[in-house]
Amino acid sequence: MNNMSIANMIDHTLLKADATEKEIIKLCSEAKEYNFASVCVNPSMVKLASEQLKGSDVDVCTVIGFPLGATTSNVKAFEVKDAIENGATEVDMVINIGKLKDRDLEYVKNDIKAVVEAAKDKALVKVIIEACLLTDEEKVIACELSKEAGADFVKTSTGFSTGGATAHDIALMRKTVGSEMGVKASGGVRTKEDAMTMIENGATRIGASASIAIVTGEKKDSQGY
Repeated sequence: MNNMSIANMIDHTLLKADATEKEIIKLCSEAKEYNFASVCVNPSMVKLASEQLKGSDVDVCTVIGFPLGATTSNVKAFEVKDAIENGATEVDMVINIGKLKDRDLEYVKNDIKAVVEAAKDKALVKVIIEACLLTDEEKVIACELSKEAGADFVKTSTGFSTGGATAHDIALMRKTVGSEMGVKASGGVRTKEDAMTMIENGATRIGASASIAIVTGEKKDSQGY
């Protein structure tokens, strides 16, 4: 797979709390230069990113209920509508992990569905299951619920918990959702080799802050998303 093909699968990501407008503008400029699929930014930066990317092929992705997933479904739905008004075309929402652990599956499914309905026909929905906090059985259930709720993608991680994407999780998620849904690997993907491992196991999108290092083959030492 060539670098251009990999670039088209990357969400160029900057979600750290202290990200400045200048850094977001740079992120958008890089996304246009390298033809990344999208930039993924916090909700308050969506409008800026949308303005910077106007007329380009790069989508604007944001995060919902991030990073804990513990806000109510109504709040998540409102966040989605607000993000779309500001120019977001993709939303990555975090499931309610505690409710999944409690086996309150109806709640988890309806929580995802609230986001899917708020985004309907206006934004792609990716569901972050935070795999590092789940058993394999819970990962499968989370993916099944995401599929039933009508989401477009399942995604491994926020990048802000105890671990990121693993090849095992990607393969398990792909097996569970089948071919009709996307699978996004995020958290800890920092090299081309990392990205290729995820793609070979079924990932169709990569979330990374080390995006340029991934496509150029450079080594990036810094820790991050």
